[in-house]
Amino acid sequence: MSKMLNLKLKIWRQAGPNDAGSFLDVDAKEIPEDASFLEMLDIVNERLIADDIEPVAFGHDCREGICGSCGVMINGQAHGPEKATATCQLHMRKFNDGDKIVVEPWQAASFPILKDLMVDRRAFDRIVEAGGFISVPTGTAPDANEIPIPKEVADTAMDAAACIGCGACVAACPNSAAQLFTSAKLAHLNVLPQGQPERYRRTEAMVETMESFFGSCTNHGECHEACPKEIPLDFIAMMNRDYVKSKIKNRSLASQR
Repeated sequence: MSKMLNLKLKIWRQAGPNDAGSFLDVDAKEIPEDASFLEMLDIVNERLIADDIEPVAFGHDCREGICGSCGVMINGQAHGPEKATATCQLHMRKFNDGDKIVVEPWQAASFPILKDLMVDRRAFDRIVEAGGFISVPTGTAPDANEIPIPKEVADTAMDAAACIGCGACVAACPNSAAQLFTSAKLAHLNVLPQGQPERYRRTEAMVETMESFFGSCTNHGECHEACPKEIPLDFIAMMNRDYVKSKIKNRSLASQR
């Protein structure tokens, strides 16, 4: 039988983007230790509704750690105390009976609060829209084995594509930088043969869009520590190298027109 926990929660409540927020103190009693953190919030919300209190708004979708919809600061840590784990996959057994837990939304100017624990992460969409795609006409879809891709390249692309875009990297960074997210979205295309024709145009567009929304990276490394998919910091170095090259190559192309 699952052990039950009695917890004291301080949950951030904010009616809307332009409203003042404050913490709500909640006694979360009889919480199964096998419940996920989001399931714990579900239980709390059911009890708030029963007490005629508006439930706490929080982001979620798949609850399998792959969609990137969830994400809150738990006792000051993005996604909570367990490394390489999204909020939806964090289980209450990681906490002790009687613990006090502070639950807050991502704290970043580029992620304005929509309501309670939900933030607007559309700045990420603007970065992807700037170049996170391949638009070169390729005709009909080729067979999978027609384009030879070295295993090292395929593995690197897959490592980068593991990014779920949750925003923990931004929330954890003292500068609210988005270099880890942007570099991952660049790397999974830039290392593949299909991504080469637009590599430098893509890099310049996405990096400069990123800089218009987010702070600059100063190599704290908190982004990697908070990332539920442990995206390597190496991708930031790859992005910076390609950005320098893009300024030279794109200027050269422009002069030839």
